[in-house]
Amino acid sequence: MIVKNPETNPFNDDECHCNNVFVIVDLKKTIMNQTHIHLLITHLPIFGSMIGAFVLLYGIWSSSIQTKIAAYLVLIISSLGAIVSYLTGEAAEETVEEIQGITKTIIEQHADFAVFAIIGLSVLGAMSIIGLILVSLKSSYEKAFSTLILLIALVSFAIVARTGYLGGQIRHTEISSVNANANNTTNENNKGKDKDD
Repeated sequence: MIVKNPETNPFNDDECHCNNVFVIVDLKKTIMNQTHIHLLITHLPIFGSMIGAFVLLYGIWSSSIQTKIAAYLVLIISSLGAIVSYLTGEAAEETVEEIQGITKTIIEQHADFAVFAIIGLSVLGAMSIIGLILVSLKSSYEKAFSTLILLIALVSFAIVARTGYLGGQIRHTEISSVNANANNTTNENNKGKDKDD
C-alpha cells in the first residue's frame, strides 16, 4: 500500500523528480496477526469464567432466572474466547520462540496447561448452553444443574488462571520461577567467585 504525503519531502527534487513523497506501508506490520489476537483475547476466559461464576452464584442465591441467563451467556462467551485463544496459541508460540531469553520450559508448561483449560472451558460452555435450555423450559432439574455449572465454572477458572499465569511468565520474566532460580544460581556463583578472589 502506498500513502501519498505531500507535506514532507526528505529527498532533493533532483533525486525523486517530484514534489511529493510516497511512503510505503508494510501491511504485514499493520494488520493484526494470530499472536496479537492471542494476546488480546487470552484474558477473556480468565475474567469471564470468574465473573460468570459470581453472577451465577448470585442468580442461584436470589433465584433470579434473568441473572442465571446472564451468567450462562457470560460463561458461553468465555468458552468461545478460550477456543480462540487455544487456536491462536501455536502461532504465538512460534513468535516467542524466536525471541532471545525466552525459556522453552515455560512455553511447554503453558501449552500443557492450555489443553486442560480448553477442555474445562469447552465443557463449561456446553453445560451453560444446556443450562440456558433448562431455564427456558423451567425444568425441575434446573436448580441442581446450575449448581453443577457453578462448580465447573470455579474449577475451569482455577485451570485457566494457572494457564494465564504460566503464559505471563513467558514475557514477564520478573514473575518467572524458572528465571528466578537461574538468577539465584548465577548470584550464588558470583558470590563464590568473589570469595575465591
